[in-house]
Amino acid sequence: MRKTLSLIFGLLFVLFAAFQYNDPDPEVWIPIYGFAAVACLMAYAGLARWWFLAGMAVLYVAAAVYQWPPVFEGFLFSEVGMRSMNIEMAREAGGLGICAAVMIVLAVLSRQPQPIRR
Repeated sequence: MRKTLSLIFGLLFVLFAAFQYNDPDPEVWIPIYGFAAVACLMAYAGLARWWFLAGMAVLYVAAAVYQWPPVFEGFLFSEVGMRSMNIEMAREAGGLGICAAVMIVLAVLSRQPQPIRR
């Protein structure tokens, strides 16, 4: 389960990072999603320890709280453009929240002992 989820989300975060090339601040968001992708691929390879993934989750949660808009106007997924700065900040906080949720799940799955295969 850990390997499957980490591979799927690792590839998804690579895709998220690629979509940021036309963002007004790609130098911020490409590394954010890139670090999440690297952490997922580390979990896939069995190199990420649970405490590392939990620490990443804490950082992503803190960033999401910091990024949360002063007035929540929704995410408006039906529109591609940015109607207001509050919507853009909510979308960015949502992306950070997705990163945090994945890191938490991978931390829990990495903490569970893996069966020995012969």
